[in-house]
Amino acid sequence: MADSHAKMTQATPQEIIISVLAGLFAPLLAIFLIVMLVLSIQDKHLPDTTSEAAQKATLDRIKPFAHLVALDANAPKVEKSGQEVFDAVCTTCHTPGALGAPKFGNKGDWGPRISQGYETLVKHALEGIRQMPPRGGDGDLSDTEVARAVAYMADAAGAKFKAPEAAAPAAPAAAAAPAAKPDPSKGKAVYEANCAACHATGVAGAPKMGDKAAWGPRVSQGYATLYSHALNGIRGMPAKGGNASLSEADLANAVGFLMTQGGGKL
Repeated sequence: MADSHAKMTQATPQEIIISVLAGLFAPLLAIFLIVMLVLSIQDKHLPDTTSEAAQKATLDRIKPFAHLVALDANAPKVEKSGQEVFDAVCTTCHTPGALGAPKFGNKGDWGPRISQGYETLVKHALEGIRQMPPRGGDGDLSDTEVARAVAYMADAAGAKFKAPEAAAPAAPAAAAAPAAKPDPSKGKAVYEANCAACHATGVAGAPKMGDKAAWGPRVSQGYATLYSHALNGIRGMPAKGGNASLSEADLANAVGFLMTQGGGKL
């Protein structure tokens, strides 16, 4: 009769290990998928705008990539000195000796060039020579500025060149010559139509017509000065009393009228 208690087959160590790993695979896979889901959600979140890095990133995105500077085309140009031109334009090549440019302060480099004379060096700088473009590549430099830069560099290497000096300031314009001798009798009508608004009442510091005390210091300046003030304006008084269409003859007559009424003589 067969044995009712059959013996169970014993599992080997390898089978036990495989069974354990198989049992852990599903939970580990689930954990991995959950972690990946969380990371993907975080990637879609906006960065913290209060952090320093976020603020810097925002500033970098919105910063302008150009700055406009309004320049008055009619403003007088202030010419640079030789050193200023060198620092702004020439140093790029002449400090390192790039493209065969003579190094600043190197007497060996500059000696043969200095021997050519100042005028020749200035001509080469203005027109360009070999690798150097005209005016060092800055077309806005004036001839004087280029010449100053040449003298500055050459003198640093032992030359005795004299850089061009600044031009003397223009002489002040002479006072406008008065028109023909004024006729005070004709000036009264001009005064009433143009000047009375201020000179009849003394508004805005205007000397009142006929007030010799107020006109005394002005009369002492002479008719030519008073006419120039009336023509160009002074302090609170606009040019030609505010009437740009007023002829110079009529203006002269009005000044003559006011001057004589204030005790002056023509």
